[in-house]
Amino acid sequence: MTSTLRRRPAQRRSVERVERMLDECALLLDEIGYESLTTKEVARRAEVPIGTFYQFFPDKQGLVRALALRNLEAFLGRVSELIAAAELSHWTDLVELAIDEFVSMKRSTPGFGVVDFGEVLRAPGGPAIEGTNRMLDAALENNAVVADRLRGLGTDLLGVPLDRGLDRAILVAVEATDAVLKLAFRVDHDGDPELIAECKQLVRRYLADHLPS
Repeated sequence: MTSTLRRRPAQRRSVERVERMLDECALLLDEIGYESLTTKEVARRAEVPIGTFYQFFPDKQGLVRALALRNLEAFLGRVSELIAAAELSHWTDLVELAIDEFVSMKRSTPGFGVVDFGEVLRAPGGPAIEGTNRMLDAALENNAVVADRLRGLGTDLLGVPLDRGLDRAILVAVEATDAVLKLAFRVDHDGDPELIAECKQLVRRYLADHLPS
């Protein structure tokens, strides 16, 4: 998160203020959407002076970028914990865990239906607001960042070997997952269970040609 901030919060009070602003941003995204979101309202709801907001965030896009990165770190942290607790031994288990955790966050995490890992949606399931496909990294599209982080999990926790073909395959899998899960949440506010199951099957079958059995 700190890489998206104008300055790093050094004191506990500052850290708490930044977290409150991110929390209120997430709630407002659910209530009024990105286009109606204002820095003034975020500051008011978080009970911080507007000047404090601009000490840490350049604008509302910077705030949402920080929220997206926080979401990604929370997702990866949770998946890592689940993998460690379950003592998984096969990459297909990672697919199942990752999709289940993403769906869980879509259903329960404030603001996640509008902004998950960067792309800003006008409503859960899409369409996306133009120009938000590089919120996490100016040089890479959001899904490329997510794919790289997931590849890192697979390598570190499951010992999946690295190669350029695998990098491409994981990116394709992330893109496909993103598209199908958007459809699932467009069809059903809570995510259509049959489409979620199809998504898991699609990714497992595709990656079976690229990962060790």
